[in-house]
Amino acid sequence: MRPPLPPFDRASAEAKVRAAEDAWNTRDPERVAAAYTEDSVWRNRDEFFTGRAAIVEFLTRKWAKENGYALRKDLWAFDGNRIAVRFQYEWHDEAGRWWRSYGNEQWEFAPDGRMARREASIDDVRIEESERRIFGPRGPEEADAVLPQR
Repeated sequence: MRPPLPPFDRASAEAKVRAAEDAWNTRDPERVAAAYTEDSVWRNRDEFFTGRAAIVEFLTRKWAKENGYALRKDLWAFDGNRIAVRFQYEWHDEAGRWWRSYGNEQWEFAPDGRMARREASIDDVRIEESERRIFGPRGPEEADAVLPQR
């Protein structure tokens, strides 16, 4: 079991989103992948894959490239066993150039609370280091902060 369990209400959907944000900010592929079913189906940008092992491989590759990765997620909508999220994360490449990645995710959960399907659409925008606004995991001062539009 991976509470909170569907069907979601606002509080449980928000808790699920924050738990996902916290896990992804660890940049630990095994920890993140444990929140997904063994046969979870993913679309991330232009990649399509299935299964926890593929998730671990994908995240290992992702975080080898996206240095200094720090993420924020906000609940967009929820219904039954589905949640929609918008997110932003910042990272730098090996040349030291900074990026902000904007995206939307649609999540579908199994009865045990693990994610069975994740579809993510993401765009990257080059930023100057001075434009950064996400500096690591969310602190207490950001507990209820909502992502800015740009």
